[in-house]
Amino acid sequence: MTTRQHVLVLYLSTSALDSQVVGWSVYDGTGRTSPTTGDSDEPPYRSGVDALRDGWRLFQAAQLIPPYPGGEYDVSFLKHEFFFEKLVDTSAGA
Repeated sequence: MTTRQHVLVLYLSTSALDSQVVGWSVYDGTGRTSPTTGDSDEPPYRSGVDALRDGWRLFQAAQLIPPYPGGEYDVSFLKHEFFFEKLVDTSAGA
């Protein structure tokens, strides 16, 4: 059996895994589709918990860093980033 990784990156509205998805990226390591997929305007899941229920494995969550004094309202990167993976069998006929 040969396995490859699908990676799903979800950006959530808060640090809670059950909060709303506000951004996402999907990466296909199998070579069956383009390396990045998911050109839809609709997120693949409503929350990180929904991704877990669909079989995605959480392997990294963003470190929670409080804002610097005076920087609470600065525009910056999306802070609540969660990485998920699925291992996909790429053997012939799978």
